[in-house]
Amino acid sequence: MNKLLVAEVLFLIFFATIVFKASNVVSLECYVCSNQTGNTEKCLNTIKTCDPGQDACQTEIRWGSMPYFSEGAQKQYYVSKKCSTKHICQKTRSHYMRYCTHIWYEDWNCFECCQGDRCNYYVISAGNKSFSYQQILYLLVILFLSKTIL
Repeated sequence: MNKLLVAEVLFLIFFATIVFKASNVVSLECYVCSNQTGNTEKCLNTIKTCDPGQDACQTEIRWGSMPYFSEGAQKQYYVSKKCSTKHICQKTRSHYMRYCTHIWYEDWNCFECCQGDRCNYYVISAGNKSFSYQQILYLLVILFLSKTIL
């Protein structure tokens, strides 16, 4: 019985080692591009296997003029995507989200973070939205409640 217990423990250690190594071998894949004029071509066709430790995909969408944002210059979208860590991506996002205004006559900058293979295919922040999703949800709840009360 003692030999059976030792064999089971050795098997569990062997199995855990293989699972651990396999999880380290499989890396995250993200779409990558830099300062493309929209979420097209290179931003949808270039995929990178991220470095070990990079567990998030980062997307940046900017509205403005290049090479430097300048008042009065013709404005357009610029999309950049890359591999990142969740911590760095969220820190960058929280720093820059105050500049994510979507006001067409001002320069703005938005970041998105996601986790999962090729999760940054779509650019969620792109577009000139006048209401946030949260505001729309609040309006729908208020509308629903007002109909049920009346």
